[in-house]
Amino acid sequence: MSEVIGKVTRVLGPVVQAEITTHAQMLEFVEVGDDRLIGEIVSLRENLMTIQVYEDTTGLAPDAGVYGGGMPLSVELGPGLIGTIYDGVQRPLSEIKKISAQYIRRGVRVPPLDRQKRWSFTPQVKAGEMVRAGQVLGDVPETERVVQKILVPPGIAGKVVKIVPPGEYRVEEEICIINNGREQYTLTLLQRWPVRKPRPVNNRLTPNRPMITGQRVIDTLFPIAKGGMVAIPGGFGTGKTIVEHQLAKWSDADIVVYIGCGERGNEMTDVLNEFPKLIDPRTGRPLMERTVLIANTSNMPVAAREASIYTGITIAEYFRDMGYHIAIMADSTSRWAEALRELSGRMEELPAEEGFPAYLPTRLAEFYERAGLVETLGGQTGSVTVVGAVSPPGGDFSEPVTQHTKRFVRVFLALDRDLANARHYPAISWLESFSEYVDYVAPWWQENADAAWADLRQEMLDLLQKEAKLQQVVKLVGVDVLPDTQRIIMEVCALFKSVFLQQSAYDEIDTYSCALKQIKMLRIIITFYRLAVGALKAGTTLFKIKRTKAMGAIMRMKYMVSNEELDKLDQLLVSMNQELKALGHPDFF
Repeated sequence: MSEVIGKVTRVLGPVVQAEITTHAQMLEFVEVGDDRLIGEIVSLRENLMTIQVYEDTTGLAPDAGVYGGGMPLSVELGPGLIGTIYDGVQRPLSEIKKISAQYIRRGVRVPPLDRQKRWSFTPQVKAGEMVRAGQVLGDVPETERVVQKILVPPGIAGKVVKIVPPGEYRVEEEICIINNGREQYTLTLLQRWPVRKPRPVNNRLTPNRPMITGQRVIDTLFPIAKGGMVAIPGGFGTGKTIVEHQLAKWSDADIVVYIGCGERGNEMTDVLNEFPKLIDPRTGRPLMERTVLIANTSNMPVAAREASIYTGITIAEYFRDMGYHIAIMADSTSRWAEALRELSGRMEELPAEEGFPAYLPTRLAEFYERAGLVETLGGQTGSVTVVGAVSPPGGDFSEPVTQHTKRFVRVFLALDRDLANARHYPAISWLESFSEYVDYVAPWWQENADAAWADLRQEMLDLLQKEAKLQQVVKLVGVDVLPDTQRIIMEVCALFKSVFLQQSAYDEIDTYSCALKQIKMLRIIITFYRLAVGALKAGTTLFKIKRTKAMGAIMRMKYMVSNEELDKLDQLLVSMNQELKALGHPDFF
């Protein structure tokens, strides 16, 4: 990159204006000044271009050169992504640390993928075969959990002229030559793709499989589908990051892309220190063997914060095209929106609500709509599930980012400050949250867990709604005025909240509940309610019901019954039936 396409005329923090001297393209990748600060052209007007610079512009002066790249801002895709920690524009932080000490030096350049490391490549096609875009050329085992499939890039098809034999190759070495009769393409293990351009697919599918997270309040009450769009809004200290960590560790996604977008430095440091130590519960191997981390803290250049979201989702789409199911954890999209607001202000654009740019809803929609369950170009099924944390100032869900996000997502997991203050985690509000994937995933639950899953779930949600109304009455007149048939609703809901909805991330048994354990626990609590109501109608008292052994066993079951001992829950259901029916309940089941 050496052609000078402009000269700097004005510097406004991360926004630089330059006079065009030759030619320039919208969204072209450029380098600015003697330090070659990387940036992107975001506006063209007459003979002026506006550049969004992704590094500190301190010291940049007028008349500095702008060097054109002739291509959009892109990421490198290939072996070496898994387990690497990048910044917002895909610079490997661990490698930069070796040459730049504690702080990232301006203009430092390190290739995102190691150019010297050799990877074991096994071809899956032969010379003379016809191949199409998205077809697998060969395999590269990257970790014990992830095998990278080297694909024919989008837009390329033809006859394989040459394919290398099995062996070890660097990412830039030639592995295949394809000829379509008019043009010849030389392929390597390395691909580049513009971050703002979604990778193409054959077809978008209906998201009908749940992403099992092991978190009961999510899987049972507000299920997430693979390929879904999820928002987790909550004020400071309500547990957004902890929820995302649990999802990253326990969800049945094949690969996790974690984007720390504008988070506090100490919080991101905890993530970077803890993630490499975490063990994947399914394989016993380090969790980093199926994770890509993107770290862009609040004290790093604000423009790179805006780019980090696109870097992460482009990497996710790359693995999706191999047939993997990817989960993206974006923490948080509010900081990304704040970066948009700051950059928009520096470019002197007209502000909309609370100073955010008028195109905020469009950018949010473009990001979330890159999620989905798809048929890839190669005919496989893959998905990208986007989980975006939202940090509304003061926990105010009426602010623009939360409201616009709510329009585009299909799962809304609202975190409640009162629950968090009461040490109820996950602090997900069962009254404000919702999932629009219930009808899509219900057949899976009915086939793999319990045919009555949808009915049991709805009955519990109805009870929680009734309990919320009863709480308003109790605040006015006290609990003693309620009849036992209403007090039992409050007792059962309190039981459900503490036993089912509250889940300890630090307890070896309770941290993860498989789908069968969840539905068995739900059935036990619902059955307890039905039997208790029947016993009350038959003349027993609420006091006697609360003194039963069954109620004590229910309160302990989440800690006492592991995922491998589910027969104990069946035994509890049987003994509970016998005990409550003995109180005078007629046999109407």
